[in-house]
Amino acid sequence: MKQGIFAAIVAAGLAFGPAHAKDTGLVFVSNEKSHEVWVLDAEFNVIKQIETSRRPRDMKMNDAQTMLYVACGDDDVIDVIDIETLEVVDQIPTGPSPEVFAFSPDESRMYVSNEEDSMLEVIDMESRIVVHDVPTGAEPEGVIQTADGSTVYVTSEVADMIHVVDPQAGVVTDNIIVGTRPRRFVLTPDTNELWVSAELSSEIYVIDRDTNEIKDVLEFLPPGFRPEDVTPVGMAITEDGSIGIISLGRANHIAIIDARTKELQDYVLVGNRAWSVALNRDESVAVVANGLSDDITLVDMESRRPIRSIPVGRVPHTVVIDD
Repeated sequence: MKQGIFAAIVAAGLAFGPAHAKDTGLVFVSNEKSHEVWVLDAEFNVIKQIETSRRPRDMKMNDAQTMLYVACGDDDVIDVIDIETLEVVDQIPTGPSPEVFAFSPDESRMYVSNEEDSMLEVIDMESRIVVHDVPTGAEPEGVIQTADGSTVYVTSEVADMIHVVDPQAGVVTDNIIVGTRPRRFVLTPDTNELWVSAELSSEIYVIDRDTNEIKDVLEFLPPGFRPEDVTPVGMAITEDGSIGIISLGRANHIAIIDARTKELQDYVLVGNRAWSVALNRDESVAVVANGLSDDITLVDMESRRPIRSIPVGRVPHTVVIDD
């Protein structure tokens, strides 16, 4: 996209952030290999590099948008960053190699995938201690909880399986076999579907949450790439459930689809190893973290074209924006 279009987007005051974000406009990018969270202002100028514990990966904000929680896999902690001071102010100990986590709806508990111990760890947020471990298949990664708090889903990369967890009982109630190396989730707002990215089989599995049955399997192949280059990981979906966005890993593209019909609408070229993707508040821009080109790409959702790419730290993993 031409610079004039980007300037118009900024002038219009579009907020690059998740649906529940607040007012600062700050952009946070976790970088696995440089062990830091980069902070950019609303115009994407780098204003700070926050040193974290080693290997920061998944990040989440609390509902009040005052604290940013960062899973640091090599030091077995969740770092807590104060949004006002942009400093690490606390740490929550975890089991080995925390990767992805989710909060319960009331934020009283945190559910953390511990890659090395093959556990879903349940942490009480008031006491900051582990209150329960749920055994999973080897190398759990993706974690998501339903809005009503009734179910937690966990991926197992080695078992090629989705674990369905009752968080009240603290037990696995069902297992769903999917493709090779399942990674991340997204829940649709209107069709009661769970989407799961299977990185090494190059597929997205669409699961009916009422039955835990697979409804559809989606495959993608941008022009000029081989099937084995397509390694989907991160996903996003619009608030009304109409559009889905899939990051295609080594294929260096995102795929934009009709989330209801599952028909492909477009491929958009981004950086190397498109790893994760998020939508801004009014869903006009997708922000893609590119793990091997050490940058983020902004994609205009109307024109379906990249706006620009911005260098960040080494191996960016997750983007969170406070608008």
